[in-house]
Amino acid sequence: MPYIERIDEARWYSNFGPLHNEFRLRIARHFNLGADQVIFLSNATVGIALALQAVGLKRAGNRCVCPSWTFAATPHAIVLAGMSPVFADVDATTWTLNVDQVENDDIHNTAGVVVVSPFGGIVDMDRWERFAERSGVPVVCDAAASFDAVGRGEFRIGTIPIVISLHATKPLGAGEGAIVLCTDPDIIERIRQMSNFGFSTTSVAQVPGTNAKLNEYNCAIGLASLNTWPETRAKIAHLRKYYHEKLEPIDGISVFGVNQDYVSNYMIIETSADGYQLSNHLSQRQIETRRWWRSGCHQHPAFSSFNVRPLPQTRRLGVHTLGLPFFGDITQEEIDKVIDAVGEFCIRSDSLNR
Repeated sequence: MPYIERIDEARWYSNFGPLHNEFRLRIARHFNLGADQVIFLSNATVGIALALQAVGLKRAGNRCVCPSWTFAATPHAIVLAGMSPVFADVDATTWTLNVDQVENDDIHNTAGVVVVSPFGGIVDMDRWERFAERSGVPVVCDAAASFDAVGRGEFRIGTIPIVISLHATKPLGAGEGAIVLCTDPDIIERIRQMSNFGFSTTSVAQVPGTNAKLNEYNCAIGLASLNTWPETRAKIAHLRKYYHEKLEPIDGISVFGVNQDYVSNYMIIETSADGYQLSNHLSQRQIETRRWWRSGCHQHPAFSSFNVRPLPQTRRLGVHTLGLPFFGDITQEEIDKVIDAVGEFCIRSDSLNR
């Protein structure tokens, strides 16, 4: 509420207002960056599209490689940037694009790459920085759910723009919005211009652009969320630990992203059984689940016309992964209910397979 009151006192509601500037400085400090290495946008889908345009797509063609194992926003953003998504498979363990595979696969006709951080997980950005330097192919990182993972370990912040979502389902929420991080201030400035109709210092469009600014109301929510982030993070970490310890003894179930030094707002499991059957089993017990990335983006009608090759890992993950209920206010009793139902299914599935 104090932030909302400040908006009315200043009578500044959008267009890089006081709350926007305060939020930007605090996020920059959080990631040990300068304010000129951070920009906010209205949402992460537009953020990926503008980042692709800002990195300077100088190569011939419009092929942009991305994983099929991602949320639909990733290829939508590529299309918004005027490019065509080329779907590639992911690594069986990390669920991210394989650098060597991308580099060996028609790299001369590739104009860009969007690497995706799966469900708030780690991406080896050093390898992608070296790839970009060797190949000359610009790279953007879709790190929508990775507010807590970015900057940790291999997930280094460098010259590749990293786009983080501030959507309500993400660890640090602002209702809606996005953060773009990049150590190259020129790239950040180009994104800022494109997010504000192509304006620089005057209302004369210097470059093609759109309206993708983050308004003061979303910044108010973002600042309030940042104030309580240490407590929020500790709560998420505690719940994830409890969930994992309960799931660990169940045969045929593994949890993605455990034993990592980051928190995520997802509880993604991989089951040796059929994930669709597990989902139906839980639904019958009034437990909702999510197939967040379904069977891969190449299966969506909107993207069926784009280049597709065999994607065995994506196919496997589409069948065998499932998102269990997980949110900041979930209770241990509710988690126990989920665990009991998952365990019941696995015992039944195992007995049927014998």
